[in-house]
Amino acid sequence: MSLQRHHLAWGLLAAAVVALVAFAEARLSGYERTVMGFAGIYAMLAISLSFSNGLTGLFSLGHPAFMMVGGYVAAILTFPANRKGFMLPALPEWMATLEWSLFPATLAGGVAAAAVAVIAGFPVLRLRGHYLAVATLGLIIILRVVINNADGVTRGALGLNGIPRHTDLWWIFGWLALCLFVCWRLKYSSVGRSLLAIRENEMAAACMGVPRARAKLAAFALGAFFAGVGGALWAHLLTNLTPGSFSITLAFMLVVMVVVGGSGSLIGAAIAAVAITFLSEALRPVEQAVGAYGLVQIVIAVLLIAMLLLRPQGLFASAEPALLRPAPFRARRPRHPSQVEKREV
Repeated sequence: MSLQRHHLAWGLLAAAVVALVAFAEARLSGYERTVMGFAGIYAMLAISLSFSNGLTGLFSLGHPAFMMVGGYVAAILTFPANRKGFMLPALPEWMATLEWSLFPATLAGGVAAAAVAVIAGFPVLRLRGHYLAVATLGLIIILRVVINNADGVTRGALGLNGIPRHTDLWWIFGWLALCLFVCWRLKYSSVGRSLLAIRENEMAAACMGVPRARAKLAAFALGAFFAGVGGALWAHLLTNLTPGSFSITLAFMLVVMVVVGGSGSLIGAAIAAVAITFLSEALRPVEQAVGAYGLVQIVIAVLLIAMLLLRPQGLFASAEPALLRPAPFRARRPRHPSQVEKREV
């Protein structure tokens, strides 16, 4: 019976999301669909960061760097071939003639971001705590400098504009569903148990035979893959791309979403990401009317401080809503004493 309730809850949630996306595509304005699209992208980024950071205890701030890689790779692959010659003159000849559709380009962006994460992860993941945070912030700066200087391939600080607007809400929420499915299945598997063991006590996990370095690198690469996918969807939603789009401020915003939702909680991170995205957009007219630029960041910082003071574990801590959790992971009610006596007899 509990298994049926679990499947029913997921079915109702999926049906509600499909109905919402269909309504938005048919009825909402272009601006409203764009805001909703950003909410979906941020939710995917927050889920992947909550998985890679929350389950393993890592403190990585490198998601904007992986978004940058995924966004530029996908944008270059989908860019019109007749414009690459004069806008991107340093591209290799075989790449200058390519003009891919969105799905393979997005997949390539995610794979490229995961490859960068694996290369960077070997030295970086030896660090812990704030040392790891500083190192991953350095990765953002390094990639921004590389892209700014590779103006023949990326147009540098001028940015890449005229990217085809291939992204719509179906693509965004489809990738969001895939991200949630993969991270959810891994969380409630032996892989997730191993990652939680590393987070709680790395030495004890090593004594139990958990491959710490390999598990952390795999979680880091998976988070980077979906960050690259998010960057690709971002590029084809905005139709322009600059290195400044992926800043330290974006890294701070993503960390706030994870902390508010609960470090390790996938649904909590998604809820926090959607709420913060809509709150930010609601405050922008106030920011412009008052002339207090930076008001959005101040409000979000105050929200973070309040959450850390009042509920430091976040909305859901590391757990998920009870109806959505698999039956073996739900807290069971204690049996009535009479039932215990009957069973003992």
